[in-house]
Amino acid sequence: MIILKFGGTSVEDAAALDRACLIVGERVSRKPLVVVSALGGATNRLLEAGSLAARGEIGMAMAIADRLEHRHSELLPSTAGHFVRLRELLKALSAIGEFSPRTQDLIASYGEVLSSLIFTDRVKRLGLDAVHIDARQCMITNDHFGKASPLMDLTTARLEEIARPGLNSGRVVVMGGYIGSTRSGITTTLGRGGSDYSAAIAGAALNAEEIQIWTDVAGMMTADPRIVPNAWKVKEISFDEASELAYFGAKVLHPLTVLPAVEQNIPVYILNSRKPEGTGTRITREARPCRNLIKSIACKPGITILTVSSSRMLMAHGFLKALFEVFDRHRTPVDMVATSEVSVSLTLDSASSLHTIIEDLKPLGDVEVATNMALICLVGNNLKYTPGVARRAFCSIADINILMVSHGASNINFSFIVDEKDADSAIQKLHADFFHDIDREVFEEPA
Repeated sequence: MIILKFGGTSVEDAAALDRACLIVGERVSRKPLVVVSALGGATNRLLEAGSLAARGEIGMAMAIADRLEHRHSELLPSTAGHFVRLRELLKALSAIGEFSPRTQDLIASYGEVLSSLIFTDRVKRLGLDAVHIDARQCMITNDHFGKASPLMDLTTARLEEIARPGLNSGRVVVMGGYIGSTRSGITTTLGRGGSDYSAAIAGAALNAEEIQIWTDVAGMMTADPRIVPNAWKVKEISFDEASELAYFGAKVLHPLTVLPAVEQNIPVYILNSRKPEGTGTRITREARPCRNLIKSIACKPGITILTVSSSRMLMAHGFLKALFEVFDRHRTPVDMVATSEVSVSLTLDSASSLHTIIEDLKPLGDVEVATNMALICLVGNNLKYTPGVARRAFCSIADINILMVSHGASNINFSFIVDEKDADSAIQKLHADFFHDIDREVFEEPA
């Protein structure tokens, strides 16, 4: 069997749904389990409605619910009943004036519940035998609301019990991505972009032959085509390389997606639902050798650099432990770290807890903050042991100031920080240098 995952833009309206259903129909002999995201933009609107309701702006929240109901019920009239319950929930939020992570997950879950019901109905209209399963009965997670982690043993058992019979009987099985529930049945989500993760979890649990991620782009590219219009499509890439690119800004793939697939050695394909005849990008444990030193360039904007300086650091142990305990308390990941005798610089890609983090760091030393930075990441095989990578990269962007560098911690990643205003120019210059001569076995022009 195979996993077919369709993102929000691949199910955003009737035309997109029909394209996706035809893709499913062409693969029905391969026993597909279909994982769908919410209709494009629906999750943002649901969370906006919840926030407005909690602030007492119930009229605006209800107006969003009305627009969402109209959009969904046009595709499947029976979804209207779900909006009765959504409005009751919005009224309750307005009464208590609080929008907790647990309630955010419940509100957000409506998107995938509704889209999966709509998709199942659409597949049946093609004359295919399809069955809908509620992901909250299959995807069992911990109670870290907003970014829950799957309990794989329980999830595997549930998917075998609930999804496997339909697959074995030749039915198309459809479920929503992104959502799950705790052991006690409380709704959770896997974090934004988590539908990709749901697909990989299901693929690993059911030992799928492959996982197909259907989106609105041709595959993974050598750079963001909005920045580099002549970017190439990467035909094949390793799990490690794809994971690095996803984490450091490539929007095509959710960073966690490849992890369950890696463990089971299941190939992942990135494919374009608007051009289903394309070959996309194949992600495997071991990609074929490539003449090009770099496979792709990713960029993560909105980076903040924190520098903590203290003479107490000098020849002292325990300082870094105390420093990183601050970030642990605030559940804030750090991307890059650089140290000297008396200072530590590190980067954050989320500023949500920045003020309280700074306050907690002040007892350790003087804190400097630099915002509006961008992390540029070059990904390729064996970069750590290839002479001249840094020289070549920095010669390409000799007129751009480099604020931090990370090289050597990973064999496939060379990263550095620049001012956000210089990021596009840096990427264009790096791409022109590293991709002027292309290995046609690994790269091709996007269709």
